This record gives sequence, C-alpha cells and structure tokens, in this order.
Amino acid sequence: MLHAVIMAGGSGTRFWPQSRKSMPKQLLRLAGDRTMLQQSLDRCTSWVDAANSWVVTNEIQAVATREQLPAVPAENILIEPAARNTAPCVGLAAIEILQKDPDGIMFVMPADHVIQTVEGFTRGALRAVEVVRKSPESLVLFGVTPTFPSTGYGYIERGTQIEDGTPRLYSVNAFREKPHLSLAEQYLREGRFFWNCGIFCWSARTIIRLLEQHEPEMHAGLMRIQQGIAEGRREAVIAEEFPKLKSISIDYAILERAQNVVVQEAPFLWDDVGSWLSLPRLNGVDSDQNTIDGLFCGVDTHGCIVRTSGSHLVATLGLRNLIIVHTEDATLVADASHSERIRDVLVALEKQDLKRFL
Repeated sequence: MLHAVIMAGGSGTRFWPQSRKSMPKQLLRLAGDRTMLQQSLDRCTSWVDAANSWVVTNEIQAVATREQLPAVPAENILIEPAARNTAPCVGLAAIEILQKDPDGIMFVMPADHVIQTVEGFTRGALRAVEVVRKSPESLVLFGVTPTFPSTGYGYIERGTQIEDGTPRLYSVNAFREKPHLSLAEQYLREGRFFWNCGIFCWSARTIIRLLEQHEPEMHAGLMRIQQGIAEGRREAVIAEEFPKLKSISIDYAILERAQNVVVQEAPFLWDDVGSWLSLPRLNGVDSDQNTIDGLFCGVDTHGCIVRTSGSHLVATLGLRNLIIVHTEDATLVADASHSERIRDVLVALEKQDLKRFL
C-alpha cells in the first residue's frame, strides 16, 4: 500500500513572533485559508487513505498537530523525543509502516512548503509511486527547475533521461551543496541543475535496508525501537532509543551514497516559504506594493508586509519596506532588508531571560 509521511517538526524561527516553539510555521496559515500542515495533507487525500497518512512531529507540537489533522489516526502521529534530522525521522516512520504493511511505499514530504497546483503534485506523486512499484530498489527524488540563482537551496545535477514518459525522470550525477552566488548563476545558465525540494518516494523496506548498509548504528537503534513497539513498549522505547540516534539528514545518510537514485522533474510550482519576504510572492501586493493580512490603515506607506490578528488595527504613516507583525503578546517591526536576522532577536530575547516569547 501507499503511505504519505509528513515531516512536521521544524521550528520556523524566521516567522517570529507568529511562529513559536509550540506553533512553528507549518502550523500557521501563511498562504491560503488553511495551515501549511493541513495543505500538505490536503494534497494527498485523493490518492492516500487517511489511515495510511503519517506525521512525524515533536512533543511540543503534538497537540496542535492532532487538532489540525483530525482525520489522521492518533497512532499515526509519531512523536520524536529529540530533534535528530531527517534520517532518523524517516527511519522511525519506516519501521512503523513496516509493522502494518511489509510492502509499504513511502511518499515523504516536509510540512512547511507551498506547492501549486494540487493536480500537478498528484501527477508527480503517482508517477514516482509507479517507478517504485516497478523497481522497488529505486529512490525517487523531486527536483524543482530553478527560477533564480538561489544560494539557500541544495542542488541536484541531473544526468541522462532514463525512460520515456512525463514527468521526466533522470539519473543523478551529483548532489551540490548550497552554492555561492556566482556558482548558483552558473547552475542556472547550464540548465541541468534542480533545486532539491526534499520530497521523496521509496519502499519502506528498501530505506531500512539502506540504513543498515550505510548507517548500521542507526539501524540497530531503529531495530531496538521496532522490537519494543512489538512488545507494547512504544512510548518508552522511543523515549529511550531515539535520542541516541545519530543526527544526520537522509541526503547525507543515504541518498548521496546509494545506487538506484533517480530525480523526477517536479510538475508543480514550489516555494519553501523561507521568511516573511515570501508573502508578497505568495499572497500578492496592493497598489502601494504592500502585502496586508488583517486590519490595516496605511498612509504614505509602500512596500511593507503587515500582519495583525483579531480586531487589532495596525496604522502606519510614512513608512517604506518594513515588516510589521502583531500578535497577542508581541510585535515585530523590522527593516525588510534585515529579515534574515530575525533569529538575532530570538537570541537577544533568550539573553534577556524573555524565553516565554520564544
């Protein structure tokens, strides 16, 4: 059977003050009428049963996750007791799936991306599943065609097209780290590089076998967890063993080492919603190039991003290129050109013993 696995444990610090440890960006409504987590599940409902949908999150976010996704069985919301990157996350989901479905195919995706359209995403997903069903050893990645020379994304260098059909499938020549600007510009010109968007499809059995081959200590820990689950000690064994697992991404642990890795050209538009500056791109602007969400009155205000909640009015006068975000207990006012430095505010709050705002 086919299983959708949503990785939903991120912090999203660049969206403070709306994003907090207990309410990160995937639990927020940033584009559209539903949260990013809800949209992630919505994209799968036409081709994956709710009983085969899984979410991996952490203890702080578990309650909100369950509230937002009532269709997902409670036992399918897996709680990590410690952050250990994506390889342990995928491994935990894989052993849980194998308990129920030894032939399970995993379609793995992050919870905090915006994808358009659902139809294109569905077409790409079903194509990837078809590849894995035909060749169970295959690991299918999704590559997004770059639209600008990003220095913030990893890249996949594609090789030759490996079979007919659409979306197109290619062999993988190499994985490239986040490049400096001139190299990113070169990648864009050459036209054979994709952004690595972190969406994957493979057999649960295959990914566990590859973890055994390439990360034997992690595999051993996962097998102890699997045994504990079979013995009815699920929470206790995960709490004991999971924090001991090596913190490493699935890319480094498996994908950059394995054979049979292919990349599919993503038949959809993709945005990782990396900061407040993503909102004009996603939600549009008014005649003054402002992006507004909430009650607002602006006079001589241009190029600003303003979000407020409830009946709280934000009024501005004579402002240019600011980010203004009002919440119940905190307000951010920042120069838009400093949006990547919002983490500095969080560091300052911690130093000033204002951790309740984190």
